[in-house]
Amino acid sequence: MNMIIKTDLNEIQNYLVDASNFKGFCDAVYFPQNEKEISEILKETNEKNISVTVAGNGTGLTGARVPQGGIVISTEKLNRIIEINPKEFFAIVEPGVVLSEFQEQIKERNLLYPPDPTEKNCFIGGTVATNASGEKTFKYGPTRNFVLELDIILPDGDKLKLTRGSQKADGFHLKLKTQSGKDFEIELPEFRMPSTKNTAGYFCKKDMDAIDLFIGSEGTLGVITKIKLKLLPRPEKLISCVVFFDNEINAFKFIEKARDISLNTKLRSDPRCIEALALEFFDERAINFLRNDYSQIPHEAKSAVWFEQEVTHQNEEIFFDGWMDLIKEFHGDEESAWFAITEDDKKKIQEFRHSISAKINEFITRNNFRKLGTDAAVPNDRFEEFYTYSKTIVEKNRIDFVIYGHAGNSHIHLNMLPKNEKEFAEGESLYSMICKKAVELGGTASAEHGIGKVKTNYLLEMYGKETIDKMIQLKRIFDPNMILGKGNIFKS
Repeated sequence: MNMIIKTDLNEIQNYLVDASNFKGFCDAVYFPQNEKEISEILKETNEKNISVTVAGNGTGLTGARVPQGGIVISTEKLNRIIEINPKEFFAIVEPGVVLSEFQEQIKERNLLYPPDPTEKNCFIGGTVATNASGEKTFKYGPTRNFVLELDIILPDGDKLKLTRGSQKADGFHLKLKTQSGKDFEIELPEFRMPSTKNTAGYFCKKDMDAIDLFIGSEGTLGVITKIKLKLLPRPEKLISCVVFFDNEINAFKFIEKARDISLNTKLRSDPRCIEALALEFFDERAINFLRNDYSQIPHEAKSAVWFEQEVTHQNEEIFFDGWMDLIKEFHGDEESAWFAITEDDKKKIQEFRHSISAKINEFITRNNFRKLGTDAAVPNDRFEEFYTYSKTIVEKNRIDFVIYGHAGNSHIHLNMLPKNEKEFAEGESLYSMICKKAVELGGTASAEHGIGKVKTNYLLEMYGKETIDKMIQLKRIFDPNMILGKGNIFKS
């Protein structure tokens, strides 16, 4: 095979770690430049029973791209934007396209691709493999909602092409045919997925679309080589605002009412009522974590909410007044609120939202710990109970932490900041308790980052051994030698 293959540890070190500081090892990293080379790699590794880990850009937080032996296939050279079609509102890309670069390209064409993970340097293939989401998920849902077609190379080197709407399950029975004519007969596991935002394990549902099985499968069923994405018209304008509150109760009441109005607006398609694009929360510790960089944060602020609303020139004033009424109702600080007027203002608010994640990642890398950041979501009516439980048990153990996240989706990131090995071990125990509580309340241990290698125990907690065994049996249909994504989703 005429491609770059690296084996020198100094050259492949970056492929043995991810943004959570999870670390691994491998024998070699392969850099295929086309589908044919991927197929050849997989044929050889499958015949020799060599494990294969597919690597995106290393922005993940669960160790999914970090190998535990075998070889790595890096997708970074499959980085073409093949087509952007503004008339039919779709794009076709390879998996190694960087999301931020793609977003810039479609912005120039006055288009919108809503999935927006916090880390914009991720590869689009990685976002599909994890069913990634972000702030705009509150209105538009996760990556899954925007994937129209996938080209996939299976572990034996054969090709599978999936088009949304073309290959659907009959109940829980699914039939698929590869490019070479090989037939698959699949009995999908029957289990209840949480009704919350969720990226834990395989997506399995009665009469489901086959493409959804592969979205969020974390590199365990095949290697994605081409992706067709749905695009939308770009909104005329955005209202973007960070509003500060002197207590958490009012912040949560503000979020709850804004969420309920927004969901009703969407249900009724009522253009006169507010409909949040994003509803994000920051606790006092998160605000304090950022104070040195943002001196304009009010001294008395105990929490903050960032919201966005899509508007037109005609209705901007109506929606602005609607949000101001909500701010007043729940005693938000009108004087200190940050409203984005210009594009530069919007970028600054985006930087404020994203800088908390970056600073936490810097902290854990500097202290050489693995990240202890929860990714749990619960039903809306259990959110405050879950939030209070999570915050209380960490406070009792006197471990530093910050809380922020997608409160509109009842989904928070509680990031513990241990100062030593003892606190890290205690934090791991608390992390487990928080995940179990989310499941107990009808939620998920992984709302947007996937299971990877670090959350396999929590997936077992969610679904039980019988269901996990059925998921493994499903994987074996496509990957009988279990070479692909070793350790992801299921313990190796």
